[in-house]
Amino acid sequence: QVQLVESGGGLVQAGASLRISCAVSGRPVSTLTVGWFRQGPGKERESVAAIHWTGVIADSADSVKGRFTISRDNAENTVYLQLNRLKPEDTAVYYCAANIYGGVQGFDYWGQGTQVTVSS
Repeated sequence: QVQLVESGGGLVQAGASLRISCAVSGRPVSTLTVGWFRQGPGKERESVAAIHWTGVIADSADSVKGRFTISRDNAENTVYLQLNRLKPEDTAVYYCAANIYGGVQGFDYWGQGTQVTVSS
């Protein structure tokens, strides 16, 4: 069974940076395709970034392109999302999700989320 635990969220000012983490247990992260999603207040869930189990990074959402970067540390069994030049509209609960040896669609395992709040 795959378990995902997000951490690292918080309250920051616009323009700041934050790194959030998705700690994986139950399987090596190198066997998982992992995606980051977010859901802002009153908004639908949005796919933000994903890293294929092969290590290939998928195209990120236009809204975060050039600001957010996904990475993976196999030794730590953790996937990170680096959030730079944060904007108030980035305020959301950020979730990581995973599937086993799958593509960047259709995730089977989800974490509980970490709140990121960006003040103007």
